[in-house]
Amino acid sequence: MKIIEHNKDNWDKKVQQKNQWTIPVSSEEISKAKEGNWSIIVTTTKKVPKEWFPNLEGKHVLCLASGGGQQGPILAAAGAKVTVLDFSKKQLEQDHLVAERDNLKIDTIMGFMTDLSMFDTEIFDVIVHPVSNLFIPDIQPVWKEAWRILKFGGTMISGFMNPIFYLFDWELQEEGILQVKHSLPYSELDYSSEEEIVKNNHAIEFGHTLEQQIQGQIKAGFMIAGFYEDTFGGERLLDKYSASCIATKAVKVK
Repeated sequence: MKIIEHNKDNWDKKVQQKNQWTIPVSSEEISKAKEGNWSIIVTTTKKVPKEWFPNLEGKHVLCLASGGGQQGPILAAAGAKVTVLDFSKKQLEQDHLVAERDNLKIDTIMGFMTDLSMFDTEIFDVIVHPVSNLFIPDIQPVWKEAWRILKFGGTMISGFMNPIFYLFDWELQEEGILQVKHSLPYSELDYSSEEEIVKNNHAIEFGHTLEQQIQGQIKAGFMIAGFYEDTFGGERLLDKYSASCIATKAVKVK
């Protein structure tokens, strides 16, 4: 199955359905960001600590797999030179919408997080990579390429799913029951046929292990310099027992 193409089309549909991760930030939020009062999230509810960022004025920032008119416009309003890369045309249109509405300069590129060959080596000061690598089966190319295009001393801020999120039976959770069903690393393709995936019209997800997520960044050359966990704000049954998301700050060191 053409996984990336399927997920790209699925996200185009999510924009039409007004999924929460496709709703652009407001003009009020942009105005506050221009005044220095800004924040972004890369998980679900918690704000990224402000101290994880350098002074953004004039810094080159890549919002990686981060379309939707959310992180990119805020960082641009805060003074950064922002490029947004996403595989969904509709998601990138949300960034265009905010840029035109609020007079921001944002470059957008339609592409896949696993292929950053369009960028020269060591050109970005910051990479912001919200929860998105659950939509690809192999995440090491993302870490490797992110390291290549980041300047030495630069920062990559990433959000990703805690693999525990994928252990439990999806249908039983709707009934208030947490019952282990899936093994890790998780692949939707191990539990659903191509026909079922197409019929249900949902994205194909992959639950990567903590070793793939964290050691993968270290293997690529990064030093992990920050870490926090996040829930779905009480919306999921698992929130009662564990965090579902993780965020890391990684620094490119010599």
